[in-house]
Amino acid sequence: MAESKLELKSPPNPNSLIVSAPPSSPPESPPVTTGGGFVPAVWFRQRPKIRVTTEFDSDSSVFFHRISCKVLDSLAKLKFSFQNNGKGELSDPQLALTSKYLSLHYDIEEKNALVNASFDVAPGLQFKAVHEVKSQQGELAMVADLAGPAYKFELSSAVPAIGKPRATIRFPLGEVSLEEKEEEEEEEQAKRILSVNGILKGQIMNGVCTAKYKDEALDLRYCFKDEQMTFIPSISLPSNAMSFTFKRQFGPSDKLSYWYNLDTNYWSTVYKHNIGKDFKFKAGYDSEVRLGWASLWVGEESGKAKTAPMKMKVQFMLQVPQDDITSSSLMFRAKKRWDI
Repeated sequence: MAESKLELKSPPNPNSLIVSAPPSSPPESPPVTTGGGFVPAVWFRQRPKIRVTTEFDSDSSVFFHRISCKVLDSLAKLKFSFQNNGKGELSDPQLALTSKYLSLHYDIEEKNALVNASFDVAPGLQFKAVHEVKSQQGELAMVADLAGPAYKFELSSAVPAIGKPRATIRFPLGEVSLEEKEEEEEEEQAKRILSVNGILKGQIMNGVCTAKYKDEALDLRYCFKDEQMTFIPSISLPSNAMSFTFKRQFGPSDKLSYWYNLDTNYWSTVYKHNIGKDFKFKAGYDSEVRLGWASLWVGEESGKAKTAPMKMKVQFMLQVPQDDITSSSLMFRAKKRWDI
């Protein structure tokens, strides 16, 4: 980007006589050409920053590219993404324009668009809409605050409408929703019934208990956590499937996790070791797939590429099948970002 030059001039001498030349017509601005000729420096100063991100996965041998920039005085973001394989064949091109109130995602190959809109109709009342152009389907929703922003009531309906709208109440300890769904009978005739789904969370002793009810199944989970240990037993009803997770912190850099399913006798374990902020080593074993593995992260695992060294994240992974060690494989993933 071109930078403006600042010229420093000495102040005029008060005892000197300055003779001004008669005003002349301003010089003509140089012509602007768009066919590869002169491009004004002003355009470079006002051009938004372009972010280019490239990811590669050796397992699929596919490159994923994303180009984005902010437009309309940073009120919206324009993003173009596509993939290519080792032969250079392009696939899955996507174009997206997102803002605070409206977003548009366009699939170039499928010639299909997905439109999302969200805005405040009145204080404490929000309108949301989703529409898929190709299938002519979507959803409309109204969200209202009840006794403050911590309590919300949402009423949503599919477009075109199928049955009654879905009602959801959200509160600090969870949410409960009521909706209609189809239930097939023996005569293969669909019957619409009311279904209740919900999730509740609460503090019990020194842990958090979570109850999740969906599709006539209840999942109960209790999480106890302190500075060194985490213990999470869970049970699913009516199947009575039980499992537990145990995590142990050995200092600020080392952590061991173990998971066991009492219903299937499957288990898995993971060991993590952090080397500073930008390096992490992980190793584990999964009895269900009978696979041992080890991986090394360069760059924060859950962070973005812009916070990694040289704005680049790399992961190396070694997979060793228990039944055939000779078929072990080494894979890597890389993600690099450029700011132009």
